[in-house]
Amino acid sequence: MEAININDNFFSGFYKDVWRKLVPAGLTEAEIDFIAAITDLQQGQNVLDIMCGYGRHSLALARKGFNVTAVDNSKEYVLEIEESAKTDNLNVITVHSSVLNLKLEHTYDAIICMGNSFAFFNETEATSILKNLSKHLKPGGIFLINTWMLGEIAIRHYREKDWFYAENYKYLVDNSYCFNPTRIESDHIIIRSDGETEHIKGVDYIFTVAELQKILENSGFSLSEIYSTPRKRKFQMGDTRAYIVARKSN
Repeated sequence: MEAININDNFFSGFYKDVWRKLVPAGLTEAEIDFIAAITDLQQGQNVLDIMCGYGRHSLALARKGFNVTAVDNSKEYVLEIEESAKTDNLNVITVHSSVLNLKLEHTYDAIICMGNSFAFFNETEATSILKNLSKHLKPGGIFLINTWMLGEIAIRHYREKDWFYAENYKYLVDNSYCFNPTRIESDHIIIRSDGETEHIKGVDYIFTVAELQKILENSGFSLSEIYSTPRKRKFQMGDTRAYIVARKSN
């Protein structure tokens, strides 16, 4: 029986379109350069992109000559990536699967998890995912996690209520900061310009740096460094996002 996560359907409605509009111009390009540098990837090497969404990193990495395996639980995203890869003749293998139930056959030179998706999982789930990934990452290989739900971030920037516009969408969110386990439970209301409304719920689990370091170590990784920007600015209190670099223990 496949494991179910409350966030599984988060990207199945309006948010699938909203998410594209929330990504700042130039961010993906900067992150791709950062990924290539931090992992020391060479053309022809293999990259696993888990919870890849619409493939903004997978496709860009493939354009740089890397062999990419793109994993997502959204069939629509997977089909979109397949079409783009076929049109541009890119070396991208797609896998339609929840990361909790992911079955891998190959070994990868690097693994990435971008866009805060790692926060969808509690400690037990995160450990299970990491142990599975560790088996399929070469010794010394890099696993990169991008998140804005570290405890050191969330406790400084938490807001009970927020709202904003994303082009033709109005977005409202109510948050509850909860404990045991530490998490933010959120209610989202998205209103399209034609008046149609979507209501979705989500949960982001929060780990402090120390807690995440322990989870990584228990799963076969060591925490190497944390940056706050793709330009390798070291992470510090007050920053709003983190790029966590973990290395598979030999």
